[in-house]
Amino acid sequence: MINDNSFSGSIPSSLSNVTNLQSLALNGNKLSGLIPPELGMLSKLSLLYLWQNQLEGIIPSSLANCTKLQFLEFSFNELTGAIPDGLFQLQNLKLMLIKNNDISGTIPPGIGNCSSLERLLLENNHIYGEIPKTIGNLKNLNYCDISWNYLSGPVPDEMGNCTKLQLLDLSNNRLEGALPSSLQSLSILQSLNASFNGFLGQIPAFLCHIDSLEKLILSSNSFSGPIPLSLGLCLRLKMLDLSSNQLNGSIPAELGHIQSLGIALNLSCNSLSGSIPAQISALKKLTTLDISHNMLEGSLCPLAGLVSLVSLNVSCNNFNGSLPDTDLFRELSAKELRGNQGLDYSHRISCFLSHSVQAESTRSSRKSLMLKFAIGLLVVLTVVLITIGIISIIMAQRTTRDEDSEMGSSWPWQFIPFQNLNFSVEQILRCLVDRNIIGEGFSGVVYRADMDNGQIIAVKKLRPAIMTADDECEHDKRGVLDSFTTEVKTLGSIRHKNIVRFLGCCWNRCTTLLMYDYMPNGSLGSLLHESNGDSLEWGLRYKILLGAAQGLAYLRHDCVPPIVHRDIKPNNILIDRDFEAHIADFGLAKLLDDGDFAGSSKGIAGSYGYIAPVLTGKQPTDPTIPDGLHVVDWVKQKRGEIEVLDPRLPFKTESEINETMQVLGIALLCVNSVPGARPAMKEVAAMLKEIKHGREEYAQIEELLKGFSAIEAREERLYWDCFNILKSTSNTKLEPQWQCLKFLAMFLFWCQFGFLVIKEDGSLSIYFNVS
Repeated sequence: MINDNSFSGSIPSSLSNVTNLQSLALNGNKLSGLIPPELGMLSKLSLLYLWQNQLEGIIPSSLANCTKLQFLEFSFNELTGAIPDGLFQLQNLKLMLIKNNDISGTIPPGIGNCSSLERLLLENNHIYGEIPKTIGNLKNLNYCDISWNYLSGPVPDEMGNCTKLQLLDLSNNRLEGALPSSLQSLSILQSLNASFNGFLGQIPAFLCHIDSLEKLILSSNSFSGPIPLSLGLCLRLKMLDLSSNQLNGSIPAELGHIQSLGIALNLSCNSLSGSIPAQISALKKLTTLDISHNMLEGSLCPLAGLVSLVSLNVSCNNFNGSLPDTDLFRELSAKELRGNQGLDYSHRISCFLSHSVQAESTRSSRKSLMLKFAIGLLVVLTVVLITIGIISIIMAQRTTRDEDSEMGSSWPWQFIPFQNLNFSVEQILRCLVDRNIIGEGFSGVVYRADMDNGQIIAVKKLRPAIMTADDECEHDKRGVLDSFTTEVKTLGSIRHKNIVRFLGCCWNRCTTLLMYDYMPNGSLGSLLHESNGDSLEWGLRYKILLGAAQGLAYLRHDCVPPIVHRDIKPNNILIDRDFEAHIADFGLAKLLDDGDFAGSSKGIAGSYGYIAPVLTGKQPTDPTIPDGLHVVDWVKQKRGEIEVLDPRLPFKTESEINETMQVLGIALLCVNSVPGARPAMKEVAAMLKEIKHGREEYAQIEELLKGFSAIEAREERLYWDCFNILKSTSNTKLEPQWQCLKFLAMFLFWCQFGFLVIKEDGSLSIYFNVS
């Protein structure tokens, strides 16, 4: 396991000499070159992780000789060519993840021989051809994502034989025909995404038989006819997207029966008519509703009962009358209401006038009652504060008396290093004085400690439980040891560049000390709120939030069992000399046993306002936010507009602003009010990395175009379009009519920018002329 480091160069073929090797994890590095065919000689190999590198070339067919292989993941590389048919002959293979590469070719019929396969992820490649019927032989398949390819033809009826499927994503292909009725056999299917294809006919009524269905996304197809009433029986649906089809008829009142519908209901861009059924108001959990670009009419009053809505679009219909008197409608922009000729929203104040008069009278009647209550509360608080003050003084005096005996030599010390350390407990104890305090959290006080050998470390003295009346340490022992055990157990097993390095621990009968690497730039909280923030330009903020996301993704997805930190906030994200983020303070960490994810959040823990304000620069409950809103509610209210960004951010280019807004969009996904709609941290880290890759690619193209300032904008756009065509089709077999367009694009592009080489295997190499 040497994953998540900065190793570069190629994978040595000499690894094949380690004949007893069972697991090889090289993911999360900067490895390049080819996958050595010699790895096929590792007959005992059961796990091979090469994802998130810069590997290229084909997948070696020799890997089919690794007959014990169970887990294979090559995602996020630059691999080309077809998937070797021999890989699907591996009887023990459970996991095949090759997403986000440049894989081409077809899915071989031999896929049906891979009888143990449970997860198949091939999305975002250049795979073409039809889905083979033999896929129905995969009886154990529970996760199938073949989206963002060039697959065509119908979905085979045999797909219904994969009865253990929980997720099926067919989106963004060229599939056609009707969805096969055999899909109703997928009784435990939770998510079906068939969007952006060429499916036609009516939306299948048999979908109501899939009781477990939670997400149904059929947008951007050619479905026609009415919305089936039977969809109202899908009582577990959280998301329903039927947008951009050719649906007609009215919105079924039965949709109001789906009480779990919380993520989104999108019926936009169809030909629906009639009024909004009153039953829709029963969808109390719904957060996003889009019924724009239809032919709906009547009043918007049924929407007044949707108390959880944060996003609504009713534009381009035939609605009329006044707006419902709710907070959401008060905040809607004209863009989300436009195109309704009979809808009165031009004079917002008059629309809500009746409510304003009533509210004013209510406020005046409450004033006197509130005044009396405030006076009584003030008296009570005064007494309470005096009592607390007296208790605090007594406790402070008691703590001072105990300090010498606690830190002195009256109790023997035990010292366990987790790294090679060249200092003693005595050197540490000398540094534990008030002037060296650099932080204080829920679980203890942190000191800066300068060792005699010149090394600087951070020492955390764990906070004991409240002292008991007899003033003895024995009563605190259990509370201290509980916290100590949790932290040591968690930190001692972690190795990741974005997790603070745990150096060791020492303790005596009453005191527990933990030692970490010292972070010279302090915490993210101090950089944002205790300085002017000018040092945190966008590049550094991006680096910090990406590092924090990678650290959290490691804790949740790579640690066994997974680890929940439970107190992520700016003060617990430490910044080193190079502005790399390190997650710290595991005093509240909880190791989760298998199946205990639900139980992990039953207790209240951590700090209120946990969202890291890297983008806004505000505290979670910042006094500058109007109406006392929490920063999350404020950003949602502003609908992610640019004004929520930190005014101290010195944007240098327009692309930096765009990147920041993309990151803001990811942040809003993470604080969705519906837990099931939030992305996993592994997905968050991947999305953030994609923003960086897009920026680098954009910068290269910008540099390329600097030498061609005389080119007209229209021509420049044409060349850039040609480049995109070539990039997306360089490893794809095209139909004859597309070949003509492709070579025309080549001619237009390379007359101006360089030349290409067509290799013997048919692949293209692009050479830019940047002189």
